[in-house]
Amino acid sequence: MLGWIVRIALHTGMRAGEIKSLSRDQVNLSKRTVLLSDTKNGSARMVPLTREATAVFREVLNHPIRPLDTHLIFWGEPGRDGKRRPYEFRPAWHRTIKDAGIDGLRFHDLRHEAVSRLVEMGLGDQEVAAISGHKSMQMLRRYTHLRAEDLVSRLDQLQSHQGNI
Repeated sequence: MLGWIVRIALHTGMRAGEIKSLSRDQVNLSKRTVLLSDTKNGSARMVPLTREATAVFREVLNHPIRPLDTHLIFWGEPGRDGKRRPYEFRPAWHRTIKDAGIDGLRFHDLRHEAVSRLVEMGLGDQEVAAISGHKSMQMLRRYTHLRAEDLVSRLDQLQSHQGNI
């Protein structure tokens, strides 16, 4: 389950809490969207899904071990009261990071990576903010770390489309 969650984080930029609490009715595979109504900043948003994220959700939803008694996408074992709660992935995350010998990687770093990838793909600030849920461009800039060498190729692309400047 941790693998699914990590891939969703990398392909969507969603926060850990947003991923953990996802239910079936929030995911629309035909439209390739996820509706997040309970977000950190209090504003609902619709997250578009890449083909890769859509494939992960399809795999999760169609998995043969998926229990029938939950609407959660990432489900945990029933508690003493018999109710299923979201899968608590943090122990598996910490164990995996430790076993891999990786020091200092936080789950939230996947959100930084996802947002940086969106910028590197050529999406504008407003498009990225709409996907990631950042309300201010100042906060969004904290997540994007553009490298000069990436900007060179982007400048070349733009220049070839517009002719010589």
